[in-house]
Amino acid sequence: MVDVSHHELVPDHSVLDEDTVTDILNEYDIDRTDLPKIKESDPALPAEADPGNVVEIVRDSRTTDRATVYRLVVE
Repeated sequence: MVDVSHHELVPDHSVLDEDTVTDILNEYDIDRTDLPKIKESDPALPAEADPGNVVEIVRDSRTTDRATVYRLVVE
């Protein structure tokens, strides 16, 4: 089986620690459940991602060079 998480077209995914998540939620004045969702079964997720974790996804962008988005891992 192919590990798609290492494919060159898959952006970097990383699980954030709780302090960082708190800072991000405060910065945007949102709750954890307001974040877009990503399924735990998504093959691009790191192995350590569990439901309830927040994942940072960093993509290349034509307009801003790099775009960072956050997703809540769900079952």
